[in-house]
Amino acid sequence: MCDLVPKYNVPGPRYTSYPTVPYWDPTGFSGPSWMESVKRSFDESNRSSGISLYIHLPYCESLCTFCGCHKRITRQHSVEGPYIKALLREWQLYVEVFGQRPVIRELHLGGGTPTFFSPENLQLLIRGIFRHADRAEDWEFSFEGHPNNTTREHLQALYDVGFRRVSYGVQDYNEAVQRAIHRIQPFERVAEVTRLSREIGFTSVGHDIIYGLPLQTTAHVAETLRKTAEIHPDRIAFYSYAHVPWLKGNGQRGFKDTDLPVADEKRRQYELGKKALAAAGYTEIGMDHFALPSDGLYRAMTSGRLHRNFMGYTESSTQLMVGLGVSSISDSWYAFAQNVKSIEEYQHLVGSGIIPLMRGHLLSEEDRQIRRHILDLMCRFETAWDKGLDQPTREAILDRLGEPEADGLVEMLPDRLRVTEKGRLFIRNICMAFDLRLHNNVPETRLFSMTV
Repeated sequence: MCDLVPKYNVPGPRYTSYPTVPYWDPTGFSGPSWMESVKRSFDESNRSSGISLYIHLPYCESLCTFCGCHKRITRQHSVEGPYIKALLREWQLYVEVFGQRPVIRELHLGGGTPTFFSPENLQLLIRGIFRHADRAEDWEFSFEGHPNNTTREHLQALYDVGFRRVSYGVQDYNEAVQRAIHRIQPFERVAEVTRLSREIGFTSVGHDIIYGLPLQTTAHVAETLRKTAEIHPDRIAFYSYAHVPWLKGNGQRGFKDTDLPVADEKRRQYELGKKALAAAGYTEIGMDHFALPSDGLYRAMTSGRLHRNFMGYTESSTQLMVGLGVSSISDSWYAFAQNVKSIEEYQHLVGSGIIPLMRGHLLSEEDRQIRRHILDLMCRFETAWDKGLDQPTREAILDRLGEPEADGLVEMLPDRLRVTEKGRLFIRNICMAFDLRLHNNVPETRLFSMTV
């Protein structure tokens, strides 16, 4: 496999959506067209499967220099109240369009640092959401916790309003790596907050581990995973550092490009990680995720319910996902929409009764067909050919898959395409063969992180 890394290590999307955000086409998109798609999707699916809700909480007290998420650095906690007020006002604008009470099946708090907010304010937010909504019987509520500031009070407050899953950003336990990414958190603190989560009743505790970080070596990854196995979280996100310092507002500035591991070193870190996680009892789930057989993500994979969207991998799918807060992305299946990224603009727009959209995309029938194929590849490592592709499109895709097939990354079967074990490292490259918008409009500048 070593000789394949240089060949396939090219910039490529992570495919949390198709089309990917840089290829959204504004033609025909507007506030009214977006809300029309939301209403259509809600009417079709709310009673049968409910909806998903993602809430972006952008504040952090310090900057982690590996992070590519949208955030605002501040120690002024007076910002919490006005932001929550704006979130609840945006939610009310959507509820008015729904015309009936939504049933929330999935709810995720992301950031930023959700636990920047006080336990009282987090409860205020969630209870405000459910003044205008009902909870599905098979709900799944989750949040991203920072090990350094997630307290027993945070955990209890969120547990009391229905949260049962938490993921903690660990990244790496080596002190030199932690200093380089400005994320200092001792192993003992992570172990303690994991123990507290389980003691309070959280049924799924996840850890995020990153390979390819500045100054990181294979030995560092091995030690981090050894310590992680001691705590034995229910699921682990083990993913490649996405170096995208050219994106506006990105904080990836605290180190030199030469501090980053080269592609072959990253491949060794990945392969070592997969072996270590398998030895510790974890099963690979989709791309970059691993879970114990007792975790819901594993059960979702084995039952065919695994789904992927802007929240990552989820245990079930809903047709409509509404994103609240700055930079949040929503998905009605028929369209995507992203909110404005300025907190001040966001608060002004929702205060004026306006859905705070920055951009969006109306999906064509062809978009939806390609999206189904990419979803199946990302969630099940295979896709069937009977998903509506016309003959010329299918032939073009098959032609692009010729080299991956010759390299043993995929198997071409009469009715389907299957990704081999060898090909899983290159799943993003395989999905790129289906990406018609990428191939019809090759970017002149770099848009994506490297695939390996």
